[in-house]
Amino acid sequence: MTVRIMKNTFLLPLLAVSLVTCTPKASLRAPGNGANEFFKYKPGQTARISVHRGGGDLKGYPENCIESFAYVARQIGTREAPAIIECDIDLTRDSVLVMMHDATLDRTTTGTGKLIEQTYAQIQQYRLEDNLGTPTPYKIPKLEEVLRWGRKAGVYFTLDVKRNVSFDKVVNMVRQTGTGHIAAIITYNAADAARLHKMAPELMISVTIRNQAEYDRLRELGIPDNRMVAFVGVREPDKALYEFLHAKGIACILGTLGNLDKQAATKGDGLYKEWAQNGADIMSTDRPLEVFRAVAR
Repeated sequence: MTVRIMKNTFLLPLLAVSLVTCTPKASLRAPGNGANEFFKYKPGQTARISVHRGGGDLKGYPENCIESFAYVARQIGTREAPAIIECDIDLTRDSVLVMMHDATLDRTTTGTGKLIEQTYAQIQQYRLEDNLGTPTPYKIPKLEEVLRWGRKAGVYFTLDVKRNVSFDKVVNMVRQTGTGHIAAIITYNAADAARLHKMAPELMISVTIRNQAEYDRLRELGIPDNRMVAFVGVREPDKALYEFLHAKGIACILGTLGNLDKQAATKGDGLYKEWAQNGADIMSTDRPLEVFRAVAR
C-alpha cells in the first residue's frame, strides 16, 4: 500500500532540480530515422530501453510526466539508441487527453476520485506524486504537450491507450502534432491491432506475439510485417520465436517489468545483457538506469 504524506504540499528542492534536468537537450535522433525504421529489427543493433510509465520508480520523479521523461531520457538516451518512453493515455470529463495510468487520481496525485469525472481545469489543482507517495511540483500533462516535447527531445514513444479513450482520438492527436515518425501505438489483441491499422496504416503498432499462431492471426487480418513491433511477453520466450520474428524484420520487446526486473535485482544486472544477446531488441523496464548500465557496456 502506498504511504501518502504531505497531501497538499510538494518538495520545493525538486523545482530547482527540474530547471536543470528537465530541459530537453539537443535531439539525439539521426536525421530521417522515423518510427518505421527505428522500430525495425536490425542485426547487431544495441538493445534499446523502453521506460515503463516513463520512469515512475525513480525517486522524486512521478510516472507519466514530462519532467520524468526528460530526466530519464538524459540518463539513458544515445544517438544510436534513443530512449523509448512507454506512457499511458486517459481522458478527462471534458475529453482532454492526458497522461494517467490509473482510472483514479488517488495513487499518483494529491487528488482523489475518478479522472473521467473531473475536467482538465479541475485536475490542474493537483500535483503528481512519486511512487513513494511524495508530492512533487509537477502536474498532469496533456498528450499534446508530451508529443510536442518529444519531437524536440529526441525520444520515441509507445502509447498505451486506456479503456476510456478511442484510438481515433489518439491517432488524430499524433497526426495533429506531426509525431507519427516517433510513435508506436500499443494494442493488446489482434482485433484492435487490425482496427488501428485500417484507421492509420502509416503508424507503427505494438502487437502481442508470444507464438507463431498470434503472428499468423495478425497477418490474416492484414497487418504487414513492417508495421509491427512485437511484444513477446513478460518472461523470456524461446529463441526460436526471436529468430522467426527477426527473419521478418520485426523487432521484439521483452517485458522485464515485474518478475524479470526482480530477478535481475536479485541475481545481478548482467541478466539484462544476456536477455539482449538472446534476442530482446527492446526491454520494457521499471529499472531503466540499471538496464542502460548493463547493455551499454
